[in-house]
Amino acid sequence: MKITILSLFPGMFDGFLNESIIKRAINSGKVEIEVVNFRDYSKLNNKMVDDTPYGGGAGMVLRCEPIFEAIDDLRTDDSYILLMCPTGKTYNQKKALELKNKKHIIIICGHYEGFDERIKSLADEIISIGDFVLTGGELPAMMITDSVVRLLDGVITDDSLTSESFSDNLLDYPVYTKPSEYRGMKVPDILLSGDHKKIDEYRQSERIRVTKEKRNDLLGE
Repeated sequence: MKITILSLFPGMFDGFLNESIIKRAINSGKVEIEVVNFRDYSKLNNKMVDDTPYGGGAGMVLRCEPIFEAIDDLRTDDSYILLMCPTGKTYNQKKALELKNKKHIIIICGHYEGFDERIKSLADEIISIGDFVLTGGELPAMMITDSVVRLLDGVITDDSLTSESFSDNLLDYPVYTKPSEYRGMKVPDILLSGDHKKIDEYRQSERIRVTKEKRNDLLGE
């Protein structure tokens, strides 16, 4: 898989791409990730990428030309283009599972007041990460990239994926490690019993309990 991120602030991705699981996935060849500054595609003398909105109003609006030019240069027959915008569909684990099968994902990060509406015509899908507003699309792009890359074969163990939150519309079960008791708080006895069948049954019941308490909407009840 290849992921191309269009951003005015490529430096924001330095730490993200050079730490932990994402770095290992890149180094092992599981994914190729490039961050492209679409300011480089501006043909104006001052490399300007935004301008005042027609009709007046606050803020600056991203111009069409740099982003269209960038997409013309970077898009292939395998490309699937995502545009980060609060007006998009809310992202979830189901969408991450769909995206992991794409060969080339291009993510367009907005900034300032927003996109010229015509830029949205480039997108195969417009995505939001929630009902709140950020200063730009860089953090959402990182979140989507992380959620997709971790699902690629060999990036993390299959066992870690099969029972995690949202894998079957249930949240994950509570987990514990040593010590078995800390400040009066004890690990449930069943987890110390060594009876793996009962442990599996307990964990499944805990997933249902936690989901009902925290996210009953996932159960469709």
